[in-house]
Amino acid sequence: MKISPDALLKRLFDVAVAAADPMVCVPKHLPEKPPGRCLVIGAGKASARMAEALEAAWGPVDGLVITRDGYARPCAGIEVIEASHPVPDQRGLDATARLLELLEGLEDGDRVIALISGGASALLENPAGEISLEDLRKLNEDLLSSGAPIDQMNTVRKHVSRVKGGQLAAAAYPAHMTSLIVSDVAGDDPAFIASGPTVGDNTSSEDAKSILASNEIKIPKSIEEVLMAPTGVLPVGAPKLSQTENIIVAAPSLSLNAASELAEAEGIAVTLLGDAIEGEARDLAQEHASLALKVQAELSPGDKPRLLLSGGECTVTRRGDGIGGPNAEYALALALALNNQPGIYAIACDTDGVDGAADVAGARVSPQTLSKASENGVNAAAMLAGNDSHSFFDLIGDQIVTGPTLTNVNDFRAILIESV
Repeated sequence: MKISPDALLKRLFDVAVAAADPMVCVPKHLPEKPPGRCLVIGAGKASARMAEALEAAWGPVDGLVITRDGYARPCAGIEVIEASHPVPDQRGLDATARLLELLEGLEDGDRVIALISGGASALLENPAGEISLEDLRKLNEDLLSSGAPIDQMNTVRKHVSRVKGGQLAAAAYPAHMTSLIVSDVAGDDPAFIASGPTVGDNTSSEDAKSILASNEIKIPKSIEEVLMAPTGVLPVGAPKLSQTENIIVAAPSLSLNAASELAEAEGIAVTLLGDAIEGEARDLAQEHASLALKVQAELSPGDKPRLLLSGGECTVTRRGDGIGGPNAEYALALALALNNQPGIYAIACDTDGVDGAADVAGARVSPQTLSKASENGVNAAAMLAGNDSHSFFDLIGDQIVTGPTLTNVNDFRAILIESV
């Protein structure tokens, strides 16, 4: 291995992010620019970069995309609007209303390109019924802190919206829509990426109510009234979806493969644990720590280092009022479980550069993590108990801060194991 463990792990993360850059992956899936009327719409953390890539290939095009604050890109024809994430705000609602207006009056023969990525669940929103922005924000906050997996959260989001669950595609019908999607969900099911605005869904409002009940989330009357009747979500195979083609252009597996190739070129043996791993972040960290210690115990002096790679989307059930995210919480729990074990290093980051609601990608772990905490008077176990993982790694100087990466293929975790 030619470079330090910390530097290698950061390079692996950078390579994973670069593999999902829309400037790389979008052009491969773009159709030829149609001669007639064509409109570009989109939403998500990667949508502005996707729009930039499309215009680099096609030239200026009319359209509008909605992205997270700080993720805008320069486009000649496509308007880029920033809004709040992970909880919706009025800017997102207003931008969504404008986007829907653009789709009005389209005809058979017109063409729509939809640029969809993770984050659109909050950015692309038109609440159903009489649901207020305040009620919608509270619902999203409760879902995010509940520990519910993303498919459950997005099932609920679909049934309280006028644009999710295929309803965006229906608004463009009978125009032909090509939806280019950057996946940030385990299993890459387009029905759950960004709450599936261009994809049919066979869940029901009863399913949404069951999810809310099982996670003990109380809802106001406005949401209760919407869920009392069938919502506007379109079932799979609905006629108004017949003109829509959904294409995944980037996914966690592609990024993990890119990181794996780099590690192998550095003389490291790679084990891919999976690109669709879900579960409570601290529980997964315990499992991975046990596996890493087992792998190290089987190494002999002079053996190649080993690398455990994984992707997916962890969740955090909030127990305290600290500042944290799934990747930082995983890293802190991993550090505690490894207990300063020599020869084991790790990185856990979100590929969009935002772990949870903080502008921090994630954190690194080394055999010195807990020692540095003790030297700075930081109680690692107490901070994990309070969901204060971002603060922990900030205090010891081991946060990973990238700024906007302009893409989003979910969590990236790598554990490097050397013989001792």
